[in-house]
Amino acid sequence: MAPQRPDPLTLEVVELIGTVVARYHAEYEQAAADHALTGAQARVLGLLSMEPTPMRRMAQKLKCEPSNVTGIVDRLEARGLVERRPDPSDRRVKLAAATQEGRSTARRLRESLDFAREPLAQLTEVERTVLRDLLRRMLGEATAEPPCAAGS
Repeated sequence: MAPQRPDPLTLEVVELIGTVVARYHAEYEQAAADHALTGAQARVLGLLSMEPTPMRRMAQKLKCEPSNVTGIVDRLEARGLVERRPDPSDRRVKLAAATQEGRSTARRLRESLDFAREPLAQLTEVERTVLRDLLRRMLGEATAEPPCAAGS
């Protein structure tokens, strides 16, 4: 039995998702370059600006080899954007953490990403919530329970 071909709507949605991803990556790479970072360095710095993280977990999040993360952290550390520190819960583990300058750089980088901001601003809060929940569902992530209706 031959595999079923996707319907035209599915093909259009896949093409639109591809266009969104390509535009996002292009803008993200340009924003990173504007801050003298590679895209990978910007991504690591962005994640570390949220919370200190063991490098092994960072590699898992980024779906890459720990040695790659080590090299990226080395370069960010040399610029004073990241530091290594012992994990307070297990001193054998080293955490990578953004410095104050690193958090500031990550914030400026996030603020410079305009690609999605304007189009998303044209959607209502309900539409943005539905879009978020649909994207999470496509990624297999749990969505938050909808708020209870009034009078429930």
